[in-house]
Amino acid sequence: MKTILSYILAASFFVCCGQRSHQPGALKHDSTLANIPDSLTLVGKPLSKDAFHYYSAASRHFFDSVFSRGFNGTILVAKNGEIIYERYSGFKDFRHRKDSINEHTPFHLASISKTFTAMAVLKLWEEGKLDIHDQVSKYLAGFPEGVTIKNLLSQRSGLSNYVHFMDQAGWDKRKFLTNADLLQYIINHKPLVVRALPGRHFEYSNTNYAMLALIVEKVSGETYPEFLQKNFFIPLKMEDTYVFNLSDTERSMKSYKRTGHPYPLEFLDVVYGDKNIYSTAHDLLKWDLALRSGLLFKQVTLDSAYSPYSFEKPGKRNYGLGWRMLLIPNGKKLIYHNGWWHGNRTVFVRCIDEQATIILLCNNDNTRVYASKKLADLFGNYQQGKEKYEDLESDPEGSGSGGGEPGPAKPK
Repeated sequence: MKTILSYILAASFFVCCGQRSHQPGALKHDSTLANIPDSLTLVGKPLSKDAFHYYSAASRHFFDSVFSRGFNGTILVAKNGEIIYERYSGFKDFRHRKDSINEHTPFHLASISKTFTAMAVLKLWEEGKLDIHDQVSKYLAGFPEGVTIKNLLSQRSGLSNYVHFMDQAGWDKRKFLTNADLLQYIINHKPLVVRALPGRHFEYSNTNYAMLALIVEKVSGETYPEFLQKNFFIPLKMEDTYVFNLSDTERSMKSYKRTGHPYPLEFLDVVYGDKNIYSTAHDLLKWDLALRSGLLFKQVTLDSAYSPYSFEKPGKRNYGLGWRMLLIPNGKKLIYHNGWWHGNRTVFVRCIDEQATIILLCNNDNTRVYASKKLADLFGNYQQGKEKYEDLESDPEGSGSGGGEPGPAKPK
């Protein structure tokens, strides 16, 4: 893969030549998301024309290199809340090449859904309706003792991943598993589900977030989809975002294997909290802006969400409350979350210091989406191009040596 430096040099060339990068459906320089609520404004100063050219051209060159072919999805890069690069490629019906993907095409977010679940719990915490230090059994009777809500949020509960144990549990796979079914199975089979004492070590488990969705329902008195609609989706005008249920089967975009064959619905496909939110890159940018704005959450709550909680093993990778992070040796912190469910591969990268956002959504099992984190080097010294790294959800996020070297001075 080319280094980030080469993309920056290419961007500088385009700026100097007075050219501008255009992509199908790209927004003009002076445009923002038209249906963002009035109270959600750009973060930081508007970009100058030169700065816009610089970031736009560098992003285009980067993604042209990463996805020379085979990408079926959407890409969005924003700086200071302004979209600097946007791309839509492929079809909703990937196998038959029908129905082009556009800015209103919702993708299964897979584990990016966890960011909504975590923030829903933290919203209830802010409102004094729960305490994340409470044991889960206070809200879900019969749940294994000793596990706190914070253990679930930080992936330190010691509980096995239901995606694995329910596949081998003798469950009738002709019947869809629900969150309530999963809770009952955990209560009935505690020795099989509890792998370690809570709080001892990090272990990424979808079970944690399926249980958090139930806690949201128990405390709020609303269903999980209703709570998200009322508190996040409707206020932020995230009009293309919803939580999947079986009634959405016809309208929801399928995902595809690398062979081009669609993934069929399976018995795990209606569990939510850990996955099952469908959304677009535009709506995710609204979510990003809302979190940055201070309108939805107090800063102390966001600081808790973005703090690392696992230090038993040395390394850059860590987990907050619903957010992955990289702790860069130079003191910087990269906040993000990836997703993978069936053929859905997703990335949501947030350079908090630089007010930059990188979003990729695809539905054809393209693992190269995880290489997009290298673009963070365009905005700050995140050192993503200097080493290989692996996605904690199991697949490589991209490999090869990229460049983290400094490039020419950025436009002001």
